Amino acid sequence: MEHVYLDNNATTPLHPEVAEVMAEAFRAGYVNAASQHGPGQRARRLVEDAREGIGELLGASIATTPADQVIFTSGGTEANNMAIRGLAGAAGGSLVISDIEHPSVSEVVDQMSHEGFEARRVPVDECGQIHAARFADIVTSTTRLVSLIWGNNETGVLQDLRPLAEICQNRDVPLHIDAVQVVGKLPVSFHESNVATMSLAAHKFHGPRGIGALLVRRDITLQPLLRGGFQQLGQRAGTEPVELILGMFAALRIWRREADVRQAQLTRLRDRLEEQLCDAEPAIVIHSAMARRLPHTTAASFPGVDRQPLVMALDLAGVACSTGSACASGSSEPSPVLVAMGLDEALIGSAVRFSVGTLTTPGDVDLAVRRILQVYRDLRQKNEARKGGSGPRTSLRKGV
Repeated sequence: MEHVYLDNNATTPLHPEVAEVMAEAFRAGYVNAASQHGPGQRARRLVEDAREGIGELLGASIATTPADQVIFTSGGTEANNMAIRGLAGAAGGSLVISDIEHPSVSEVVDQMSHEGFEARRVPVDECGQIHAARFADIVTSTTRLVSLIWGNNETGVLQDLRPLAEICQNRDVPLHIDAVQVVGKLPVSFHESNVATMSLAAHKFHGPRGIGALLVRRDITLQPLLRGGFQQLGQRAGTEPVELILGMFAALRIWRREADVRQAQLTRLRDRLEEQLCDAEPAIVIHSAMARRLPHTTAASFPGVDRQPLVMALDLAGVACSTGSACASGSSEPSPVLVAMGLDEALIGSAVRFSVGTLTTPGDVDLAVRRILQVYRDLRQKNEARKGGSGPRTSLRKGV
């Protein structure tokens, strides 16, 4: 059976050009970039060229003195932990996050709430957006840092960062942005965003897994999360993975080359998926359809069925999707993001995430829609037969 992959928010396939760049790097046999001999210096030059190039592609101020930093990490989770732990400093004061953060942010803040910090959460509206006025009430002079997700990994909703960053700047509070789902999808200018730190992960934009980065504004000093070496100016100990770094750099270069085409393509595919589903089954709900969203992400509820059997049945039918964040996929708890949005329990319990990618075709979407509709109708019919009644038939798509 031909499988249709609609789980690109979890990870994207490695781009063939990136795979070739990495294969050449492995064949070249680069040594430890921290070594002082000639082969080590050769590897060091490649790492530093990639660091500078990545910073430039993401709008960091690289040519200034001092310059914004690009710290390589093992991925988005480490980058988020590094920013939060590194910005918070000694215990005391409050840490502010929203109610819809990725587990790599919310769980570390929850842990730090047992270590002498106060954890404060910013609510969101029914579309999953933060209102600046409510945000301003929560960020105070005792706030040690704010961490917000830019593009939500479950709903795709984008936050308007400008007014939130201005509030943090006016109160001298560092702002970390989780941009893992945004980088490689939409234009990013780290310098113009005026945030303290920003995280990214290569495998979200057709780069290799196991490599990410944290952008750090030039006037920000972080407390290191990892110790045991002088690499990366002592900010992140550990041998730098030359091949993975070159792969991430290549993936970003390819994205920049194709950025406009990719964004338009992803938007068309997402809209095609949503329109076909809702035209065929008006009961299906597309969450935050009226909000500004990532171009590739759809959160949809299928009233009358449970999300977990639905995802399992779709997998058997040849459609790969998820119930939300892959980092929380082992949990049977309802999505904290949809709960925070105040949605009806039935909608939360039947919500599935689809995410198209640059390798997805219109034919893939059409095939997936046919399979999704067939699986949904079969499961709903079985549930209705067990209950002896009929499920909801009213369109709810435009509710939010």
